[in-house]
Amino acid sequence: MSWFESFVLGLVQGLTEFLPISSSAHLRLTAAFAGWHDPGAAFTAITQIGTETAVLIYFRKDIARILSAWFRSLTDRAMRSDHDAQMGWLVIVGSIPIGVLGLTLKDQIEGPFRDLRLIATTLIVMGIVLGIADRLAARDEAGGRHRVVKERKTLKDLGVRDGLIYGFCQAMALIPGVSRSGATISGGLLMGYTRESAARYSFLLAIPAVLASGAYELKDVGEGHVSWGPTIFATVVAFFVGYAVIAWFMKFITTKSFMPFVIYRILLGIVIFVLIWTGALSPDAGESAG
Repeated sequence: MSWFESFVLGLVQGLTEFLPISSSAHLRLTAAFAGWHDPGAAFTAITQIGTETAVLIYFRKDIARILSAWFRSLTDRAMRSDHDAQMGWLVIVGSIPIGVLGLTLKDQIEGPFRDLRLIATTLIVMGIVLGIADRLAARDEAGGRHRVVKERKTLKDLGVRDGLIYGFCQAMALIPGVSRSGATISGGLLMGYTRESAARYSFLLAIPAVLASGAYELKDVGEGHVSWGPTIFATVVAFFVGYAVIAWFMKFITTKSFMPFVIYRILLGIVIFVLIWTGALSPDAGESAG
């Protein structure tokens, strides 16, 4: 991998990680369209450490408060009813599905799941799901002639059941094209949470999963055409770009609809299918570099 490739892929990772359009799919597609080798699942997981570091800094006050309350709850029974302490436990509970499935499906994640036909399918299907979830949220928030405004849930209403559902939604993102934020935000909206609450828990829930995945994949750096230097460079680029994107996105979702992302996902999926059908693009273009 050249330094230019690593810069472009780091830029793509930073731009797409927090948007509900799938960063892993865009890394795969960028390489395929440019005629480069597929950077592989290991490169994707490690560069996500950069964007997740941006989450740690952006939500540093929330994270510090949650960690402090959670640690105190281990010895202080009274603290176990504290919302921040409960959030700590709920992030752990929500992380279980992706941890189990990530290890179980490792071979599929690094192989068949990276087929461009599957990526196109998940882009379209999850785009439709996100669109439905967004419309339901908008209807509750706006009310209507024959409907009153329906109050949606916040993170104070989050329990173990909802935390596990969020977790299984996040685990779906093991398939490129699903989108970690897209799946968890869609799940949150369908369960009745506000856009801001769904996005906030989505980002917090991703922290242990992404850091653990990135650490696990460190052993594979240096294999194939992906080496340490370009990987670290891409990770740094992803951090700076990702921080800017997350700050913008958290402001965007408080007043705007997810429909632009829905339309983009569906159109991109259709374009990929057309390119494959016409023979302009191979389903396994680039082939995984391992």
